[in-house]
Amino acid sequence: MKAVVCSEPGRLALVARSGPEAPPPGSVRLAVSRVGICGTDYHIFEGKHPFLEYPRVMGHEISARVIEGGPGTRLAPGTLVVVNPYLSCGECIACRKGKPNCCTAIRVLGVHTDGAFCEEIVMPEQNLYPAEGLSPEAASAVEFLAIGAHAVRRSVAGRGVRSLVIGAGPIGLGTALFSRIAGHDVRLLDTSEERLAFATEKLGFSPGILAGDDAALAQATGGEGFDVVFDATGNAQSMERAFGHVAHGGTLVFVSVVKEEIRFSDPEFHKREMTLVASRNATREDFDYVIQSLAAGLVPIEALVTHRTTLEDLVRDLPRWVHDKSGLVKAVVAVSAG
Repeated sequence: MKAVVCSEPGRLALVARSGPEAPPPGSVRLAVSRVGICGTDYHIFEGKHPFLEYPRVMGHEISARVIEGGPGTRLAPGTLVVVNPYLSCGECIACRKGKPNCCTAIRVLGVHTDGAFCEEIVMPEQNLYPAEGLSPEAASAVEFLAIGAHAVRRSVAGRGVRSLVIGAGPIGLGTALFSRIAGHDVRLLDTSEERLAFATEKLGFSPGILAGDDAALAQATGGEGFDVVFDATGNAQSMERAFGHVAHGGTLVFVSVVKEEIRFSDPEFHKREMTLVASRNATREDFDYVIQSLAAGLVPIEALVTHRTTLEDLVRDLPRWVHDKSGLVKAVVAVSAG
């Protein structure tokens, strides 16, 4: 089969390699249909991922069709599925609590093990969710949208609250969309006028706030702060500043993760009686909710997917998009026609 391999930072190659063998019990062999390109993939190509060994086949935002199932599986051949790329142990304390998204031994396709920039993969059936009512392209967007949906669910914020989403990249936009679906009054904050304009013009959000415009931030809430703040920047300085945007009695959700330490003023934290929440990956509940929301037309997927390529052209396009992200929100790789 064809596969795109990142052999070392800055080097991609289209190669021929052996396809997967017949699936073992409980697993399914899949024909990859579409794969979204994530920020993680760009970081791997640039050599910026701290926990990765090369060579690596990237790609973890996956839709695929069932080719054959191993003994004990039920998915019929031809079924379009969304792939949950988080491989959990099923035995650790997190898994026993029903939180495989933060398994102590989690492995993620395309990061800890080879992913789906290739024609076929084998996955446990428990990680495959029928993509009823979705196109292959929409199905490939479910994983990144589920991260935002999970963050919103983790916030436990009810309808009518004022929310601020910091960071208008794909994860931030997904968070903002599901914050809006949850009935929140959503504003976006970013350093890029282009990204904020996209959110307003293409996704229908209120005019965004440019980072550093403290007057506009204060005006948005009458100086009270936001009931819930989601930081999806992956920037430590932004995450530290986010504490100051939260209203008394409000919640701050860290959607992104950074290697640095995060510091904050304890008196400011306590006087607000803030809730600080970490949000990691997503669970089956979030995947199902995103699938339902996409099928119901609540997510403008046609606007979010701005760039497209093929497996053959990926070796040319991904390096180009690393350096030129003008107009780029989500790029999708078409691996097969189905």
